[in-house]
Amino acid sequence: MRAVVFERPGDEGVLHLGEAPSPTLGAGDLRIRVRATAVNRADLLQRQGLYPPPPGASPILGLECAGEVVEVGAAVGGWKPGDRAMALLAGGGYAEEAVVHAGSALHVPQEWSDVEAGAFPEVFLTAFLNIFLLGDPPPAGAVLVHGGGSGVGTAAISLCREAGLRVLVTAGSDEKCRRCLAHGADAAINYRSGDFAAPVRDRTGGRGVAVVLDSIGGRYLAQNLSVLAPNGRLVVIGLIGGARGEIDLASLLMKRLQVIGSTLRARSVEEKASIVTAFEARFGAALRTGRLRPVVDRVLPLAEAAEAHRVVQSSVHFGKVALQAP
Repeated sequence: MRAVVFERPGDEGVLHLGEAPSPTLGAGDLRIRVRATAVNRADLLQRQGLYPPPPGASPILGLECAGEVVEVGAAVGGWKPGDRAMALLAGGGYAEEAVVHAGSALHVPQEWSDVEAGAFPEVFLTAFLNIFLLGDPPPAGAVLVHGGGSGVGTAAISLCREAGLRVLVTAGSDEKCRRCLAHGADAAINYRSGDFAAPVRDRTGGRGVAVVLDSIGGRYLAQNLSVLAPNGRLVVIGLIGGARGEIDLASLLMKRLQVIGSTLRARSVEEKASIVTAFEARFGAALRTGRLRPVVDRVLPLAEAAEAHRVVQSSVHFGKVALQAP
């Protein structure tokens, strides 16, 4: 099958279309003819040799895909060839075909394009897992999301809005802040203008937020802890700003705070199936009626994966950068 491949780690220039073996179908799997996928920062890290795929996962880039089911494993129910599926992958999305455990797949809403479906699973399930399952905010509570203009950030805004939570975000420009507000954020703070902690405390009446969803890491650690309300939870999902920082343990003790590290890719198929089931139970109706949709900044052909990586690396996009398969 055709796939985006690379022979050695490097910059975007190492990516090219080539041939790869078709993945093997297991009894609990679906084989999907991929029509669309999307770029995530984890793809850039893997291309650079900094984030190898989990054991047993496809070495091909791509953590999500959408397309038609062409083959169903012997132990799978609820799916048939011809069904449209969107799926969370541990790898393999930048290809003509992908194989995924059926528990990691969702049916595509009827009105959706393949591109919308291909840009949905990774960011929405990441936001759901880390804000709602791990962060567990109280009803009408406040959540701070860093990188509000990213794929995960825009998904988090949508989910928080649907759940009746207050969502505050940071973003890297006034224009991105404006777009976050238009998308449904209650407040947007340009982190390039200075400390985000004071505006967050001000917008929450001094109480702080119940959950911080953080993709920055060490550079934001102290400020993140300072804006948490008592019993608040900091969920760290990325390390763009470094892997090291100092923790004020007195603050953790006195405010009963929790710091949680989280990844989605390396979780077992059983864990992923549980996350998908919980997502559908809480947000399935909103998904089916179109109240939840990914924000797609631009669409490029799969053959232009290198350019898509350049766009994501530059952070000029708002939402997702999608790749359309031929």
